[in-house]
Amino acid sequence: MMILKGITAKTNLLLRVLALLCMTLVWQTSAAEPVFVDADWVSKHIDNPSVVLIDMAADGTQYQRFHLPGAVYLPYQAIIQRRRDGVMLRVDDERLFKILGALGINAESHVVIYDDIGGLQAGRLFWELERIGHAKVSVLDGGLVQWILDGRKVVATPAKPKLVHYSPKASDRRQNEASLEAVKSAGKDATAVLLDVRTREEYQGEPRSKQRTGHIPGAKWWPWDGAVAFDNGFRAKTADQLQKSLANVGVEKKDQPIITYCQTGHRASQAYLTLRSLGYDNVRVFDGSMAEYARDQRAPLQLGPQP
Repeated sequence: MMILKGITAKTNLLLRVLALLCMTLVWQTSAAEPVFVDADWVSKHIDNPSVVLIDMAADGTQYQRFHLPGAVYLPYQAIIQRRRDGVMLRVDDERLFKILGALGINAESHVVIYDDIGGLQAGRLFWELERIGHAKVSVLDGGLVQWILDGRKVVATPAKPKLVHYSPKASDRRQNEASLEAVKSAGKDATAVLLDVRTREEYQGEPRSKQRTGHIPGAKWWPWDGAVAFDNGFRAKTADQLQKSLANVGVEKKDQPIITYCQTGHRASQAYLTLRSLGYDNVRVFDGSMAEYARDQRAPLQLGPQP
């Protein structure tokens, strides 16, 4: 009996160890990839079949001239749609899944996105992929600009991705989209920090304009392009520089609820990318942004430089 008890105890211990090992392996497998990767990282992984490079250059003809080896092209317009009232919003999930499958992306792919304008296009797809729970997504810091400045190889031959079926992992979805009502509540009760990432002129508004201009009351001005070092290969500014600029508008805690908005959700997505790269986890994008907000005649607007 003592021998049997000893064997049982050892068996139970072994099972616990195996269970812990399995949990560790699962965690390592599902752990999120870095938000930004550099050109050296891409060069080392460019032939990895599980890595899918997405070119989102602003000009579609740019891809035809040259792009990173193996990269497939995705125009920004493919992932947005115009609502009946003219507001530009993201496409529905089923449409997005078909687009991803057509690009050769499945739920296990590590998607690495780049553009040629400081992450303005790439940030949009990054936000979308996190929204649907895609675990492995990164953006090439500096994009095509830094790649060219480094003298790295480019090609002109279009990639031909293999059509696959994209099946999302619903349990991993990130709640990173803010509704109009959530934005109104944040403005009234300070339940979240509102970051207006447009130009100074847009933020302050035009008093003589016939259209509704200005910013959402309480919103802080934090322009998206202030996060990009355009004189340094279009790469993101250093974490210290970005944290200092955020502290200046009252954003310091990494778990602080933040909502970004612009005019159409385009620049707001790039700001989302920047914040996520700094470790801010509770960030949402107001997709309809000012185009949707200003249509509501009851929604207040403020003119001038003050929040």
